[in-house]
This record gives sequence, structure tokens and C-alpha cells, in this order.
Amino acid sequence: MSHFKKPILTVLALVVIVVSQSWAGLSVYYDFEGIDNGYILDKSGNGIDGEIVGDVTLDDGQLGKAGRFANGGYLDLDGANVPPALIPTQGFSVLAWVNVEVDGDQAIFCARSADTQWLVHPEVRPGGGYYRWTVRTDKPGGTIGEVKKGVPVKNEWHHFAGTYNAGDGVAVLYVDGEEVGRDQRDGGTVNKSWGLGARVGLNIDDARPFNGRMDEVAIWSEALTQAKIKEYMADGVLAKTAVEAQHKLATTWANIKNR
Repeated sequence: MSHFKKPILTVLALVVIVVSQSWAGLSVYYDFEGIDNGYILDKSGNGIDGEIVGDVTLDDGQLGKAGRFANGGYLDLDGANVPPALIPTQGFSVLAWVNVEVDGDQAIFCARSADTQWLVHPEVRPGGGYYRWTVRTDKPGGTIGEVKKGVPVKNEWHHFAGTYNAGDGVAVLYVDGEEVGRDQRDGGTVNKSWGLGARVGLNIDDARPFNGRMDEVAIWSEALTQAKIKEYMADGVLAKTAVEAQHKLATTWANIKNR
């Protein structure tokens, strides 16, 4: 059986490569398909599990299950201990299906750096009549991109996607896969620290609680294209990357067999 060893090892190595490539750029991903000892597991493979603090339960989602946030409940990502390599700086994307049930400013994700700078504000603001996408650099640099556009509708599922590219300084906000606004400035990297915390569903200062359901929350360290956003919106992050990985592996395996 020794003549099988080399092909088997080759295939196993290819499996590792394919999976690694398929998840490149994904820092955090919550599909809310289950609760594990008080945590929503990070399906990106990076281990940034969200600890449930307060009233967060599971309910019907846009794709499978969703997280239901109420009474100031949130997920704590233990921002101070997130490896710096996983914190988006050159590029940033936040994706989420959202279904809000009340008025008021509501945070999808929030992080605050060790220098006290607020990093990002992906928010739903039905009372104000818009979605918000804001990114900031190190102090004293301040805001490097901000878009306030779109019209939130309560008790309906809508897809939020905010992207930022430090190379061209462009921040873009997409709602339901369509661009609703962009902001181009001088550029600059997003603050590289989550030292004072990172949360899903509530700001670090316990303000702007999310009330309703969230599904398919994903944070990327790149500015995703509109085409990619639409793919993840339709199929879910996990399903899409799994299909891509299977396709790559099948193609590679066919090439091996034909040699």
C-alpha cells in the first residue's frame, strides 16, 4: 500500500490549501445556527466566538436561524485579545441581514481602540430614516469614510453591507446588494486596535442597542466587490465558500488524475 502514500498526502495538502484560500480575508462569521455554552461560535475558523451577554436568543432567520437581540443583549468578541492580524485595517467589510423592530439608533457591530477612538459604526437608524456606515483611523485622524443613506423598514429583512478600501479611500454602503451611497476621501488605514472592546448588537458605551433579529454577520479584512456581496447575500457565507472549495478541489483532483 506504500505506493498510495504520496497521492494521499498530496490530496490532503490540497484540501488544506483549498479551505485556506476559500476563507482568505474573513475575520469573523456568525451564522447563528446554534448556541454553545453561552457562545455564538465563529464559523470563520479564527476562534473569535461571541459570548452572549444578556438577552440574545435564537429565532427564525433569513437563512436558517438568526440571533434575536432584545433588552440590551449583545455578543462580546473580547476585542482586546483578538489577534492584530485579524483586525481589518487596509480593507474592511461588514455584512449582515437585519430585521429591526423599533425606532432608534441600532448598532450591528462596534469596536473601540486602545487610544479610545471609535473604529466603525455599521448601524440601522429607522427613526432617522437611514443606514449608517462609518470608519475611522488612529487618533487624531478621525473619520476617513462615512455614508448615511437608504431607508430602513421595520419588521422586514434587509441586507446591510459596508465596505472600505484604504488604497483609494472609498467607503461604500450597500442595502439589499445595491449601492446606496459612497464617500471618497484622502484614504488611510482603519485603526488597528480593538483594545477597548468589540461587540455585536450594542456599542462599547452600552448605547444604541439592536432590537430585532440579525443573521449572517460577517467581518472581512478587505473591501468586497458588489458581486461578492450579492453572492453571500443570496447563499450565505458558509454555503458559498464551501461550494467554492469543493469546486477548486474537484478541479485540482481531476488535473491530478489526468497526469
